[in-house]
Amino acid sequence: MLKHQYSPGIALLIQLASILMVSLIAIYQPLFDWSIFEWSCIQGLLAGITSYYLRLPVWWILINLVFTPLIITTLAFSTSPLWFLLLFTCLALIYGKTYKTQVPLYLSSKNVSTVIATLLPEQQQFSFIDLGSGCGGLLSNLAHNHKNGEFYGIESAPLPFIISKIRNMVRTSRCKVFWGDFWQHDFSKYNIVYAYLSPVPMQSLWQKATREMRPGSLLISNTFVIPGIAPFKSIQLNDFSKSTLYLWKIS
Repeated sequence: MLKHQYSPGIALLIQLASILMVSLIAIYQPLFDWSIFEWSCIQGLLAGITSYYLRLPVWWILINLVFTPLIITTLAFSTSPLWFLLLFTCLALIYGKTYKTQVPLYLSSKNVSTVIATLLPEQQQFSFIDLGSGCGGLLSNLAHNHKNGEFYGIESAPLPFIISKIRNMVRTSRCKVFWGDFWQHDFSKYNIVYAYLSPVPMQSLWQKATREMRPGSLLISNTFVIPGIAPFKSIQLNDFSKSTLYLWKIS
């Protein structure tokens, strides 16, 4: 897979190249008298296939596939530009800097909190952090039943952060949610670090964890593995996405 920092630029080049190619074919070929929407679908298909063979992340393949057809469809309805501004603002509030981090908003299922609860110490004090804590559901569920733990979350997307902050202020004082970038956050004071990210940052996460986390600490990843590093334990979840929790002990 192409490195995530190059993906937006590669996706843009694919769009431009496929638009140019399809435009030339549409102008100079005499056989098909197709509408501009039909040609946009051909362009989207070409861009999607090219993205797939260049091994771009899945979300860039989908974006390239539907980008031009959606633009043509929207223009056909003469939609007010204000709706685009509103949509962009909502997406920015919900997803934050996903274009940079390559980590979409994933919400942990209730089964995740149920299983993680069994992995937490029953009596001794511990600290737990959720990297990209979303709307704070996992933190809230765990803190409700584990009075011996301190629970922290860090989130960079504005709207989920606000929801999480309010939610955990109301329910418990043992949940603290921070606004920011977890890459700039020190992991050394946490016994358990939980992440539900994407395949892209997992190698970097492992390097940061082994550099900062104390021996005996636990790193948990939902769904995504660390390339080349076998977990000491994996737990299959019976949730809607059939996900798996992967556990690594820091030595």
